[in-house]
Amino acid sequence: MEQLGLNVDGIIVIRGTVENIVYHSDDTGYGVFDIEDENEELVTVVGTVPFISVGEQVELYGKWTHHKVYGRQFKAERFEKILPTEKNDILRYLSSGAIKGIGPKTAKKIVDKYGEETFDVISNHPTWLADINGISLKKATEMSNDFKEKSGIREIIIYCKDSFSPNTAMKIYKKWGRNALGILKENPYCLCTDIEGIGFKRADEIAMEAGISKDNENRIKSGILYVLGVFASRDGHTFVCRDELIDATSKLIDVEKDLIAPQIIALAIEKKIKVVENFSKTHVYLTENYLNEEYIARKLIVLNRTVSSLDSSNARTLIERIEAEDGIVYAKMQKIAIEESLKNGVTVLTGGPGTGKTTIIKAVLQIFNMLQYKCALCAPTGRAAKRMSEATSTEAKTIHRLLEVDVGNEYSKGPTFMRNENNHLEHDVVIVDESSMIDVSLMSALLKAMKPGSRIILIGDIYQLPSVGEGNVLNDIINSGYFSVITLNEIFRQAENSGIVVNAHKINQGVVPDFNAKYDDFFYVSITDETVIPEYIANMCKTRLPAKYGSNIVDGIQVISPTKKGFCGTQNLNEVLQSSLNPASDSREEYITRSQRIYRVGDKVMQTRNNYDIEWKRGSEVGRGIFNGDIGVIEEINNEEKLIIVNYDGKLASYDFSLLDEIEHAYAITVHKSQGSEYPIVIIPITKCAPILQTRNLIYTAITRAEKIVLLIGGKNILETMVGNNTQILRNTGLIHFLKSNIV
Repeated sequence: MEQLGLNVDGIIVIRGTVENIVYHSDDTGYGVFDIEDENEELVTVVGTVPFISVGEQVELYGKWTHHKVYGRQFKAERFEKILPTEKNDILRYLSSGAIKGIGPKTAKKIVDKYGEETFDVISNHPTWLADINGISLKKATEMSNDFKEKSGIREIIIYCKDSFSPNTAMKIYKKWGRNALGILKENPYCLCTDIEGIGFKRADEIAMEAGISKDNENRIKSGILYVLGVFASRDGHTFVCRDELIDATSKLIDVEKDLIAPQIIALAIEKKIKVVENFSKTHVYLTENYLNEEYIARKLIVLNRTVSSLDSSNARTLIERIEAEDGIVYAKMQKIAIEESLKNGVTVLTGGPGTGKTTIIKAVLQIFNMLQYKCALCAPTGRAAKRMSEATSTEAKTIHRLLEVDVGNEYSKGPTFMRNENNHLEHDVVIVDESSMIDVSLMSALLKAMKPGSRIILIGDIYQLPSVGEGNVLNDIINSGYFSVITLNEIFRQAENSGIVVNAHKINQGVVPDFNAKYDDFFYVSITDETVIPEYIANMCKTRLPAKYGSNIVDGIQVISPTKKGFCGTQNLNEVLQSSLNPASDSREEYITRSQRIYRVGDKVMQTRNNYDIEWKRGSEVGRGIFNGDIGVIEEINNEEKLIIVNYDGKLASYDFSLLDEIEHAYAITVHKSQGSEYPIVIIPITKCAPILQTRNLIYTAITRAEKIVLLIGGKNILETMVGNNTQILRNTGLIHFLKSNIV
């Protein structure tokens, strides 16, 4: 074997000709194949090498490994393909089926006629191929197109070899096609605007390596868009004040402020951003956020004005009818909530745990069914939808599933839905639970799918944290004063003995829970030394709680921390809990990332961002899309094919190792990631963390994630600080302005 060199990282470079392909996946590019070196020695290679063909010459970069069954192998981490130049090698390459439409007989005819010029003819003079008997002009064109596509992918993979995996390089090619290399060279910043998963900083590194100047217009524009995106994803803002945007962009890309203002104007002309003069300040939106908020306001107002309303007397008659049929008497506010839902096109129902929201949903469903209205129940997350289904005995879907995410749109940034303004839902009523979680993009998509004259009922808890995504939709709708809002405060009898319910309401009122009160579902353990809390939690999860409630309870325990950092942050807790609950074993396959994160079969993991491309299977059902906050268990790790299989409630999703930055361990999760979900048992460490996280709505959100039991562990003084801190982090949003301006 020809060994070309050994670098400081121990990367070996070998070269040879592909002799035999044992296995190859068109989807992932992973393959097992044999190459022959110049000494005619066969070497087995494993790795991701897209579109490999017999007869190709390859240069491979990687390391030697030893497979317990197949022996010594070369594990390729990156590669370069070299088209053959000798006549016999070209014939062998084409005969392998490397080019669509060319088999051994056709290959011989082409090579006999054009010899060493064959590739030039196929690429640049395809019509010449039609001179050969059996090759039509159409077939010649198809051959040339297939050759150019594979050559284009080869060029992109080689160009990106130091920057991206072959999978990402293929994604870039499929986005831009044959123009991909030219686009990359001319403006690498298109990567962060057009390709999902590539950020500004990575694109900027590539641009700097290519010699693009710091004050390049494309760089400044990309920096502006990146900063707007950060303010949206990190802080939930739909717009940023112009001066603040200029300051932040200047610091990010290290250019003078006076160079940024002209590019804001240029981006506005290109319609990538929206600049709005608002009294003495100038607000700058990403165009999508501006259009989403404007549309939400317009559609909500139209729905509220055009609905076919029931008058009050008819509504009260229907309520009295189901009271008589079901032997139930609704409380005053419950009757008002039901009546308003029947009368209005837009109704908001808000309240804490135990205030009867589910009872109202059931009543509304029952009445609308009597009236033969078609109803849809939905929620932002799978767990919330499942809980809604169980509570109402009626099918509820995630909003994404209700809107029918388009699984065929693999290379778009963000989701597209089959249900939209051109293909409305058939439903007359849409009831949405956990509405505080809905951001502007999802709310806009939902409203676009609703037909004229239909109703929307938004159910949520305004005391919880706002949505992870941009906007403050539920609060803006409530505060606009335009729609009917019913706030439930009364705790019903069946919930009065619940420590979770009672103490959640106390916290909302700024009152620290009374830990001397005896509840079966609310417990507090005082530990002031935070360094011992992780092991205490691990012991509770592994031994004490299973001993009391049964071994099956382990899967129902969720640790929820206010923070990622520190002894009691999710990062450290996950390491401790993994070691305790799923330790290393010869019987469990594992994979260690470059950052030394260990993924092991049996690990509890969470998807950390919406990925609309990941395919999953559940029996014969096939779908695409795993979403931010979905929790599953690693079922299989295949180190040879570089794949991890995660089971999300029966949906088996396959992750290439290059996607592992999208999942993290979920033995412990942050409060923000727990939104919209409930768990049988919740354990919450109460320790020092950043002041921005020591707030009332954060601890309230954490406690209300528990279905049956909540356990607080830590210092009472920290809890007192959180309960006493009712600070609300303000978000820059335009929805309330659009609503108050009565835009239609």
